[in-house]
Amino acid sequence: MSLAEASEARKARLIALRKRKAGEAVDEADVDAEPVVKHRSFDPTTRTLKKHTPDEDAQMEDTVEHQVEGLAEKIIAEDAERRAQDLDLFNIAPKRPNWDLKRELDKKLSKLERKTQEAIHTLIRQRLAAQKGDSDDIVGAMNAEQRAGENDASSDEED
Repeated sequence: MSLAEASEARKARLIALRKRKAGEAVDEADVDAEPVVKHRSFDPTTRTLKKHTPDEDAQMEDTVEHQVEGLAEKIIAEDAERRAQDLDLFNIAPKRPNWDLKRELDKKLSKLERKTQEAIHTLIRQRLAAQKGDSDDIVGAMNAEQRAGENDASSDEED
């Protein structure tokens, strides 16, 4: 198929489509007929141009322009209100100024707390062992002997 034949076939299809839209019967043999003229902006009775009025246009209520009509003004007003509220000094300053320091120190303090508890338990065990006389270290053993000696002396005095 040559380019000329393709363009003629396209023209025929376009003419048939125009006729179908206009509501006329499509006749394949009558392809070369004159196209139907629609008078959209011309009034053939008065032979003048029609004046365009917005009422003649089909008004669509669901268009984006109608939905977004006052949106920009609302957003600007809300933004101005937010800026006025943000300038308040009480809103700028944090309610707890040292919260970030506490957050960072909590990790380190948890380790120290564990070590502190272990040290306290060790000291309590040493004191208990020293009181029983089963102390592992020399100072605890000496203290236990001294207490034992004091207890014996006090018991002798009582007799």
